[in-house]
Amino acid sequence: MSVTIEERGRPNTQDYRVFFKNSEGKYISPFHDIPIYANEVEVSVMCQVNAAIATKDPLNPLKQDMKKGNLRYVANVFPHKGYIWNYGAIPQTWEDPNHKDSDTGCCGDNDPIDICDIGNKVCSRGEIIKVKVLGTLALIDEGETDWKVIVINIEDPEAADFNDIDDVRRLKPGYLEATVDWFKRYKVPDGKPENQFAFNGEFKDRDFAIKTVKSTNEFWKALISKRTNAGELNCMNTSVSDSPFCCSAGDAEAVVKSVSLFSVLNSFDKWFYDEK
Repeated sequence: MSVTIEERGRPNTQDYRVFFKNSEGKYISPFHDIPIYANEVEVSVMCQVNAAIATKDPLNPLKQDMKKGNLRYVANVFPHKGYIWNYGAIPQTWEDPNHKDSDTGCCGDNDPIDICDIGNKVCSRGEIIKVKVLGTLALIDEGETDWKVIVINIEDPEAADFNDIDDVRRLKPGYLEATVDWFKRYKVPDGKPENQFAFNGEFKDRDFAIKTVKSTNEFWKALISKRTNAGELNCMNTSVSDSPFCCSAGDAEAVVKSVSLFSVLNSFDKWFYDEK
């Protein structure tokens, strides 16, 4: 699926938004309108780069997270500088907050499932790539299940060498350990405790990860068809024809044109040191 982005507002401001268009120039939701599967093996993902899907806003554009009225940034918790992989999400997935996972014992976090792309290419914000699923880590974030799926871009020159989580452990020594350390400590600068993990912080293999992705896709299907209560989530879409939330191209364009284009820049980029 060919997708382009349209930025509105200034980066690093509260009004900044990234909207998405399909090949026909029609506005779409990256949460609901981008197909999850490129084929039976490859999965579509969207790189976020210091932004998040606005799941409660119409058309779910990318925007920067807020915390207590201020823009939120990923802290540089030494020795990690920002994200250590391309961070993104799998469209048409949803971690149902009303479903208690039988493996983790916790309910979902109400978001699309997250990915960590270990490929060499540094992706741009809003870029859609196709990936191979390699494994997953079960983060328990403030009592909620927050799966982190480890993937690699299929266009990466080393992609053929990676087929399961053990390949990451063998070919990128220390990378998985760094990933656990990053997720454990990245909220400490915000005054929060270290995150916990299911399975004692051990990564699950490719088959387990694919099963998890498929189950969250089923939860999304229930969400978009209104078989599950959406709560505060916005399910507005332009292509899921059997969805009661499907809207016209004109309605979608009106949403985009209503977004403010002016605000003031903020400063950021500060190192944090965590006492272990």
